[in-house]
Amino acid sequence: MIKLSILYRLFFMGYVFDFNDASICEKWFLNSQNRAIADSRYHMMLNMLKAHQGQSILDIGCGLGTGLAFCYENGLQATGLDPSPYMLDIAEKNLGHWVELHRGKAEDLPFDDNSFNYASLITCLEFVDDPRKALEEACRVAKDKIFIGIFNRYALTRVKIGIKGLFTDTVYNHARFFSIWDLKKMIFDLLGDVPIQWQSIPMRPLATGKIRKILAKLNVAKKFPFGAYIVMTVTLLPRFRTRPLELKICPKPSTGVVPGLTSGKSST
Repeated sequence: MIKLSILYRLFFMGYVFDFNDASICEKWFLNSQNRAIADSRYHMMLNMLKAHQGQSILDIGCGLGTGLAFCYENGLQATGLDPSPYMLDIAEKNLGHWVELHRGKAEDLPFDDNSFNYASLITCLEFVDDPRKALEEACRVAKDKIFIGIFNRYALTRVKIGIKGLFTDTVYNHARFFSIWDLKKMIFDLLGDVPIQWQSIPMRPLATGKIRKILAKLNVAKKFPFGAYIVMTVTLLPRFRTRPLELKICPKPSTGVVPGLTSGKSST
């Protein structure tokens, strides 16, 4: 049976945002309601990660750097990576030298193992070449947890996106979509039975202020697997390996004489 990751590579190639895509994204974030949507996801990310000031995070597929700015404003050491030079140009314009920015692919991160406390992939897996490899790399460079945010393939909004794509060329025409079950399978195949936590959230905030806080405490719709957007944290457990050690002391070559015996005649 052909593995799911192989099928992805046969039928889907990753997509890198061009200049026009970057301009559209920048205009989208200028809308206050859209920015509220994004900020609600970043709030949820920090709450689910239980991140503290001074800890480090790598935002994989950082785009315009809005998530990086949010992390920096909350006291985290933020680093971003994206394959699009146009997105990174805007991120650098907005963030200056507050954070580190790198150009690269999610499947081949230019960082050592356990370089960060956390790694995030927010609306990133939809556009990579190999989502399984991207998750593997995120788990490699993070030492505590990773955070994932995806559009739900079974949500009503996913149908709307598909219909719109029939008449308008959007970046989502180049995207693949996942369900909570797809995500769990990739995680468990990679890491085994590790602790995960997930929630479903709507595209638009249900409410604001005190009402939103009350709904959050009541866990309204959080475990609905067909919500518009799925967020997940994965706790990375240490994995121990055994390997044969090299023999440091070499035995002396044998002389052929058994200790305790002499080669001459025995005395009487």
